[in-house]
Order: sequence, then structure tokens, then C-alpha cells
Amino acid sequence: MPTVRLHPPSESRNNKPDVNPLPQLLQTPSGLAILELQGTINLPVPPAAIDPDALDMDLASGGHSKSPTQYETPIGRLIFPDYNDSMDNDPSDQSWMKRVYLYVGRHQRLTGEVKKLQRPLAAIQRSEEAGDDVQTRSKAKSKANLRAEETLEAEEENEEDEDSCDELEIIDIIKYKIIFSSRPEPVTSNVSAGVL
Repeated sequence: MPTVRLHPPSESRNNKPDVNPLPQLLQTPSGLAILELQGTINLPVPPAAIDPDALDMDLASGGHSKSPTQYETPIGRLIFPDYNDSMDNDPSDQSWMKRVYLYVGRHQRLTGEVKKLQRPLAAIQRSEEAGDDVQTRSKAKSKANLRAEETLEAEEENEEDEDSCDELEIIDIIKYKIIFSSRPEPVTSNVSAGVL
């Protein structure tokens, strides 16, 4: 059975709380959350989906020119109307979780609430070797070579296909989900223009 090393969040990431590799749409005042929708969101076809050159330009402007599978589609804006960021909020005060809005486009608003997950989930990613100096890179190469040799020896002995070269890092623990179980409400463009 393949094994993967799992590391706790790195110290450098803990020192930089404003840097998060995940989309800001998933951020809540209490951390990351899962977004749960009942139904389907119908979005207009973006011009980039029709014109491949426009898609390449969009990917290049977003820094994803080498990976065309990472095209992002913005859905809307997530708002917590009862949360006041300027006040010192008590962590045990969860009154702001009763009402959440997701504005889809300019004419629809979904109303939902934040619920605690029965079992928390870990958001993980492949860990990257830190540092750009030559010594760090040579250590990483020798470590990878050593792992590759160990893997080959294990395969020869056990005749199993084992991939133990990947290492994962925990980004965050997801404790909440945002549930939108009602139908979208129509919103006039005057109201949504002020919010969006």
C-alpha cells in the first residue's frame, strides 16, 4: 500500500496569516469552509470558452499559462451581514453564522447559514521544498534520489508498486460548511450594485 508523509502546517506559513493558496471565496471569519448548494448554477458562456485564443490570454494574465486546466469561473460574492470586523469578536459568539448571502451575478441572492461539520476535514497540498539556494536544492535532490533507491529496493523485495515520494502539508482544518438550501431571491440592480 502506498504511503505518503503528512506534515503539519509549516512555520513560515503560520508567520504569514494573510497568504493563503486557496481562493478567497472560501474564506469565512472563522477560517475555511465548504460551500454547499442545492441545485445548479447556470452561468452565461464566457467569451473565453468560445475563443481558444481568448482563453490563452486569460490564463496568461492570471499566471496559469502553463496549465490550461486551471481556468477559474467566478460565481458570486459571499457576504456575512451580521459579522462586524471592526469589533473584537468573541470566538464563542456564533450569532454571525445565522445569515450568509451569496450574490450570483447582479440579479440573484442566495440566503444560507454556516453549520459546523460533524467531522472536520483537512485541506492538504503537496509540500514544496523551501529555499532557493544551491545547498537546499542539492539536499532535496539527494533526498529524492535516496527515496527513489529505497523505493526500488522495496519494489524488488515485495514486488509491489509503491510511490512514497510525495509529501503532503496540511493547509488548514475545515470545521464549517455554508449551506444554501433555499431558492435564489431576485434582487434589483440598484441594490446589488451597491453590494457587489
